[in-house]
Amino acid sequence: MRVLVTGGAGFIGSALVRHLVADGHDVLNIDAMTYAGNPLNLADVASAPNYRFLKADIADAPAVNNAFVSFAPERVYHLAAESHVDRSIDGPGAFIKTNVVGTFVLLEAALAHVRKAGTLDTFRFVHISTDEVYGSLGATGLFTEQTPYAPNSPYSASKAGSDHLVRAWTHTYGLHTVISNCSNNYGPRQNAEKLIPTIVRNALMGRQIPIYGDGMNVRDWLFVEDHVEALVAIADKGEAGEKYNVGGHNEIENIRIAAAICGLMDEFAPKSGGGYASQITYVKDRPGHDRRYAIDATRARDEIGWTPQHTFETGLRKTVRWYVDNQDYWRTGAETETRLGLGR
Repeated sequence: MRVLVTGGAGFIGSALVRHLVADGHDVLNIDAMTYAGNPLNLADVASAPNYRFLKADIADAPAVNNAFVSFAPERVYHLAAESHVDRSIDGPGAFIKTNVVGTFVLLEAALAHVRKAGTLDTFRFVHISTDEVYGSLGATGLFTEQTPYAPNSPYSASKAGSDHLVRAWTHTYGLHTVISNCSNNYGPRQNAEKLIPTIVRNALMGRQIPIYGDGMNVRDWLFVEDHVEALVAIADKGEAGEKYNVGGHNEIENIRIAAAICGLMDEFAPKSGGGYASQITYVKDRPGHDRRYAIDATRARDEIGWTPQHTFETGLRKTVRWYVDNQDYWRTGAETETRLGLGR
């Protein structure tokens, strides 16, 4: 089928694009190619006959409308977003534009397209969101699809707003939309600003490995390939106007992640003078740092038949191995990177 992917040059989006192209779908990738978009993520499919690329901002209504008219997608996966929490603290305006306004533009273009084409019953719009819209958990409990929204950062607030728009376009206008709320993704080709790439990169560069606060913040980790399988299942089987939580069943504290990565680094790229764990350094905490996220993915298992296939140990091993073996991917500009999120 004809599938439109927004944000397909990013980490999760490119993994999805590679999967869809390999499955034989005709894929149009719309990406503005900001700091989060990397053409190297798409090198494997760039010359494929069933792949095409459009550089455009999803908040640019004429460009988005033209894409729907010319490509006539049967399915949309909406991943384009500003997604880095620290960046949202320093500059929330970009997050409102892309995540809220951009989502509105896409919904309007999709609705106009399916009404004109008469495909309201068969069209699917999958909106990829985050578990951060639910806020922070205490020491126990899990986020379910019924958990009230309580976003605590500009990023999560902008994603909560986009979730509400998507739901409204189903219940008001009849557009077939489905929302997924995923936990923290990881895997090869992730943007350098995220936690796991930061740890590996700083370890190899001989720099301090920064851990926010006391390092006891907990996240549920989801391997990116498992997430892609979930998104395809949600598009195929998800009910209109509903949402599905997608998690990896891997709750772990940040400090334990750092220690595990350092152990793998000692194996894959041993250094003289001791192990990499000596580089771990506690730094000033992120403003408004949520303490714990944990996903209950029971609904995804029971209704669409999805369960993650990777444990955190197997996924982390693949991930760290890839970063060690592909240093050209992340070394450019790494020496001058500075911490974000403290500017305000």
